[in-house]
Amino acid sequence: MSHRVLPFVLCLSLATPAVAQETEGTSEGFDLLREGSRLILEGLLDELQPMIDEAQPFFEEEMLPFLERLGGLIDDLSAYEMPERLPNGDIIIRRIPEAPPPVQDAPEVGEGGDVEL
Repeated sequence: MSHRVLPFVLCLSLATPAVAQETEGTSEGFDLLREGSRLILEGLLDELQPMIDEAQPFFEEEMLPFLERLGGLIDDLSAYEMPERLPNGDIIIRRIPEAPPPVQDAPEVGEGGDVEL
């Protein structure tokens, strides 16, 4: 159903400036444009809300922990090349050779000089 919504939204967004130009005052035209845009976005949100609700548990349970672990390994995204998928399905994310070395967290040293690894 959403594949039919996009052309409709596109047609409305193209037609709205023409309607706004025909009004007597510029501010009135912008008010109409603002209201029409708001109605379109509310309609889209109503259409997409079931999909968002369905996908939310996956993102909270699967993607968020994965991204947190990945963020702990990758310090600065600009220091890495685009990921590459190998024929066996492995994904490699190579560090750019010119990038500065990653920042290593120093291990905590206990009172007796013990270091927990």
